[in-house]
Amino acid sequence: MSTDQVAHVARLARIELTSDEIEHYTGHLGRVLEHARQLEDLDLDDVPPLAHPYPLRNVFRDDVESSPVDRDEVLSQAPAASDGQFEVPPVLGAEA
Repeated sequence: MSTDQVAHVARLARIELTSDEIEHYTGHLGRVLEHARQLEDLDLDDVPPLAHPYPLRNVFRDDVESSPVDRDEVLSQAPAASDGQFEVPPVLGAEA
C-alpha cells in the first residue's frame, strides 16, 4: 500500500489527512489488507455458513403469571393524572 493510495482512499472518503497521518495509516491499512489476503487463502469448503459465531440462546425470562399493578397506586405517584390516565404536556401542534 502506497501513500498515494492512502491519500486517494482518504479523498474518496472525504477525510482530510495530514502527510504524517497518511504515513501512519499507510502501514496500518497495509496490515489490514494483508490480513484480508490471508483470510482469502483459508480453505473454508467444509465450514457451513453462519449468521453468528456463537450458539444463540433465548435470553428472555419465562412468562410467569403475577398480580397486576394497581392502577390507582401507580397514578398516585405520577406528577399529574386525571380520569385514570397520566397527564402529559402536548407535543403535537405545540409551538416550540
